[in-house]
Amino acid sequence: NTFFHKHLIKNMSNWATSYFGDSLLTKDGVKPTADVLNGKSRVGIYFSAHWCPPCRGFTPVLAEFYDQLKEEDESKLEIIFVSSDRDEDSFKHYYDTMPWTSLLFNDRALKQKLCEKFNVSGIPAFFVLDAADGSIKDADGRSTVGSAMGNTAKALARWA
Repeated sequence: NTFFHKHLIKNMSNWATSYFGDSLLTKDGVKPTADVLNGKSRVGIYFSAHWCPPCRGFTPVLAEFYDQLKEEDESKLEIIFVSSDRDEDSFKHYYDTMPWTSLLFNDRALKQKLCEKFNVSGIPAFFVLDAADGSIKDADGRSTVGSAMGNTAKALARWA
């Protein structure tokens, strides 16, 4: 069991650091990616920007869903914001409205790599991945969260 757990953590940190880098911005400052995602079963990637009206409309819906899920079981999901904001001030202002973690804003090459990997052609986009191996569980998490209407169990069943 311990070997399996260590192997799982090693696998998770391998794909996660290749996707997100060694560190993520949390509400408590910059922390190692592996530590932030440790123990999570799903990882959400939220592509968004402050200048985008549909993004500003979806962010509060996703934030409410995330907060509710955290209350129920905080191991279920961590979300990582991938900003398409044009400058760091816009990013900071927008990120202040979010309860989750973020890709470091100044790592634009990593942001571009993620956009290409997930074929992001428009925002907002919300992907849900299996935290164990990075495989996609839901390529349209925006619709899943929107149609769940606060029913976290409905969304989690789709991500099982």
